[in-house]
Amino acid sequence: MTRGVFLHREDSVYNDQPEKQYQFPSQYLSRASQFIGDWIIYYEPRRGPTAKGYYAIARVAEVVPDPTAKGMYLALIERGTYLPFEHPVPFSGPQGPVERGVLNDAGRISGRAQAAVRPISITDFNRIIDLGFNDEAPLLPRTGPALGAPPFGGVLRDEQVPLVMDVERERVEIYTSRPMRDRIFRRIVLDAYDCRCAITGLKFINGGGRAEVQAAHIKPVEHHGPDIVSNGIALSGTAHWMFDRGLISLSDELDVLVSRQVNDPDSVWGFINKGRKAAAPATAAHRPHPAYLAWHREHCFKQ
Repeated sequence: MTRGVFLHREDSVYNDQPEKQYQFPSQYLSRASQFIGDWIIYYEPRRGPTAKGYYAIARVAEVVPDPTAKGMYLALIERGTYLPFEHPVPFSGPQGPVERGVLNDAGRISGRAQAAVRPISITDFNRIIDLGFNDEAPLLPRTGPALGAPPFGGVLRDEQVPLVMDVERERVEIYTSRPMRDRIFRRIVLDAYDCRCAITGLKFINGGGRAEVQAAHIKPVEHHGPDIVSNGIALSGTAHWMFDRGLISLSDELDVLVSRQVNDPDSVWGFINKGRKAAAPATAAHRPHPAYLAWHREHCFKQ
C-alpha cells in the first residue's frame, strides 16, 4: 500500500465529495489504485483567500469506474475516516515545501507538484499531519530503545522496520481515534461559529479561556454522520440537549423549529434569539448542509 495526495479545489468541476468520493480521469487510475486501503491527504492550492493548502486526511476504500461519466473513476472514501486538519498546512514553510517529494535532484519544485493524484512518502505524510494536528497532540508511546528512529517514521536500520511500522500504525490510530476526532471536530466547529451558540447568540468564555459552547453533530456519528463543519453546529449545553432530543431543529434556511411536544414552548422561544434563526458561519462552505438538516428533521425532530 502507498499513501497519496489528492488535489481538490472547492470550485472543482469534478464530482468530488471529499468525505465520500474523489473523481479523476483514467490517466491516474494506476496511481490511485496504489492507495486502496491506505491514507491520502487532500490538498487545495493556495491561490485565493479561501484556499486551504493541505487540509484533511481520509482512507481510500476502493477505486471504481464512475457509472455516470465515461472514462472517469471514483476513489471511494472509507466511511468515517475523513478528518479535516485543525490548521490547514501551507505548501511551503520556513525550510521550503513541506512535501519534499515534489523537489527534483537540484532542489527545485518539479512537475510532480502539479499532479492531481500523486504518491507521498511516509516522512512527508507524517510531517504534514503533525503540522495539521499540532494542538495538544498526544505523544506516541515509548516502545523501547529503537526510538532513536527519525521522528517522522523513517528507518535507521533494516532490522527496525517492524518497529517503525508498529509506531506508524499507532500514529494513525491516535489521529483517527474517537477522542481525537471529537477534539478536532469541536475545534473546527467552534472556530467556524466564533465560539458563539448559533441558537441563542450567546458567547461565554470561562476564566480558563475555554468556550462554554459545544460542537453538535447534526447527523450523529452513530448514524454515520461525518466529522465535518457542515455537519456541525455550535450550541450551548441546553440547546445541544434539546437539539439531540429532537425538541428543536432547523429548516434548510436555518429557521429554528420547535417541536409541538415541548411542554413549555413560550420558555423555549424566549431562550432562542429574537430573530428565531440560527446564525450561520462566515464561510459559506461551513454552513449546515441541507442533507444533514433534512436527516435531523426526518429522523430526530419530534414534529
